[in-house]
Amino acid sequence: MANTITDAKVIVTCPGRNFVTLKILTSDGVHGIGDATLNGRELAVASYLKDHVVPCLIGRDPHDIEDIWNYLAKGAYWRRGPVTMAAIGAVDTALWDIKAKVAGLPLYQLLGGKSRSGVMVYGHANGNDLEETVDAVGQYLELGYKAVRAQSGIPGLDSVYGVARGKLFYEPAVKGAVPEEQLWSTEKYLDFAPKLFEAVRERYGFGFHLLHDCHHRLTPIEAARLGKSLEPYRLFWLEDPTPAENQEALKLIREHTVTPIAIGEIFNSIHDCRDILQNQHCDYIRAAVVHAGGITQLRKIAALAELYQIRTGCHGATDLSPVCMGAALHFDLWVPNFGIQEYMRHSPETDEVFPHAYTFDDGYLHPGEAPGHGVDIDEALAAKFPYEPAYLPVARLEDGTLWNW
Repeated sequence: MANTITDAKVIVTCPGRNFVTLKILTSDGVHGIGDATLNGRELAVASYLKDHVVPCLIGRDPHDIEDIWNYLAKGAYWRRGPVTMAAIGAVDTALWDIKAKVAGLPLYQLLGGKSRSGVMVYGHANGNDLEETVDAVGQYLELGYKAVRAQSGIPGLDSVYGVARGKLFYEPAVKGAVPEEQLWSTEKYLDFAPKLFEAVRERYGFGFHLLHDCHHRLTPIEAARLGKSLEPYRLFWLEDPTPAENQEALKLIREHTVTPIAIGEIFNSIHDCRDILQNQHCDYIRAAVVHAGGITQLRKIAALAELYQIRTGCHGATDLSPVCMGAALHFDLWVPNFGIQEYMRHSPETDEVFPHAYTFDDGYLHPGEAPGHGVDIDEALAAKFPYEPAYLPVARLEDGTLWNW
């Protein structure tokens, strides 16, 4: 009798922050795990899975990954969007996990084997002011990181994106029934940012990669100005310099600076990436395993990017569970046009709920050799951490105008 999907569980847990996990069970006793977390909209994805996706999976062959992906993506009249694609991403990741477990191989072997011995990752150094941030960069270098993202508090602003309430376990979402509102000033930011990177390079030199995230805060010409002012400090990339809905905006930035551009962590499909990649408006594409619809879709995005010498730099913040990180690392170890992997460490509670095979050593992560993607979920422990409403903040300019967070 052919192996079939017999059940699928949607598990919502909050070991410090909220995660949505899909566990697919099969008739031969093998299960697969997928991450379906969408920061601030977790219950929307959980409902989409429970009410609309799971009933459509029962009885299907778990090995028909491509067909199931198309069934869920093309078969639905209302396509794409973050909720839909996060749900599909969870299904796809769980099915790849099952296939690799049945084969008795780590997932990267099914993708085509390894293209490198380890996955270079970057850590998140941050501080309330310039001096604290520069010190934090040094702490990451002492841990062995070859690449560090630097974000700092800005004089005159009380709260700034990228400055953590904790250090290694940075979490931007704020618990509560409604989003917190924060003030932003582009002028103060543009005056301050070059000083930060000048200070970092003066203290530590150029023997490591340095990254920065604008978090969609700038207009194209502002981003061009920033990129040009940061050229002496040789950034590995300038991330999300402007909102990507207007993809032509990146062309203007390109014309004014040679600072590399990274974009795409909020992209949901290859269609979001297509024009940017074909027009070579970025250097790194940051689509995530879960939000881009799983490994099946991410492989196609990477293949298109490779044609234009654009490399991958998958989103890997703590708003993705260790399940997504494990799957991303298998993808990273295989993908020929790999660039770098974001690595924001999870809390000890999260690591206990999601036991995993991946390990960090001297600036590199390795997914491990366990069959599948190497990450599981302790359901009994997960049940001890119930869902808590939490949202990413909302940003306003100092005159009260709503801005991009």
